[in-house]
Amino acid sequence: MKRTLESGYVVPGGGAVEIALCISLGNFAKSLNTKAQEAVTEFSKALTIIPKTLTLNAALNAYELVSKLKTIHFHSQFKDDEKFKKLKWFGLDLYKGNVRDNVEAGVLEPAVSKIKCIRFATEAAITILRIDDMIKLAPE
Repeated sequence: MKRTLESGYVVPGGGAVEIALCISLGNFAKSLNTKAQEAVTEFSKALTIIPKTLTLNAALNAYELVSKLKTIHFHSQFKDDEKFKKLKWFGLDLYKGNVRDNVEAGVLEPAVSKIKCIRFATEAAITILRIDDMIKLAPE
């Protein structure tokens, strides 16, 4: 609550942000013609781990729900019709095992927390990838 009041911004919960980023980054990766394309594509796929984990922890079919959510967010980003624009707020409903408008349902997260979580996770992954020393065990 404190973070929300400090920043004044919220985002829909239930994996909506992660799936929207996944779709957007996947589309951006198609415009790249370097090795960075593969890195961006894999990063976008990694973002789906959060919604998948949410559904698995709720004992639901992760692949079915995440696929539905991806389809909805794809339409919200790439269809020009006004009825598709509202789909950008859709996230997981873990009680009913479906997707829904999480803004309308009141499932919100502080935007600053979401940004910091993604930023810190990305920095941790980059740090791990930069480790280029090989650790060798001395033979007994």
